Amino acid sequence: MAKRILIVEDNELNLKLFTDLLRAHSFMVEPLTDGREAVETARAFKPDLIIMDIQLPHVSGLDLIVQLKADRALRPIPILAVTAYAGKGDEERIREAGAEGYVSKPVAVMKFVEAVQEAMR
Repeated sequence: MAKRILIVEDNELNLKLFTDLLRAHSFMVEPLTDGREAVETARAFKPDLIIMDIQLPHVSGLDLIVQLKADRALRPIPILAVTAYAGKGDEERIREAGAEGYVSKPVAVMKFVEAVQEAMR
């Protein structure tokens, strides 16, 4: 059975890249552009991994990670954070929010796939 991945990413090009790449590696993918729908979609889709953009309109990816990890049913799902703003201390803040992994943009294709596989172990 294919592993399920929820992608929360507002940039259409990145969302298409991540979706196509993961589907090519036999993952079942649910793409989502609006972070406000992330918790509800995660409950319905029951992903094995959530890929979370940190810079989203309307809601912070960090706040979403905290919200997902506060939910008893969703807490066990690993989260791989992805962000273009990789400043000093960002990785620490992202991990403190509850993300198990972190990748900075622009994403190298093989590094991204390796990070996904690592986060799912």
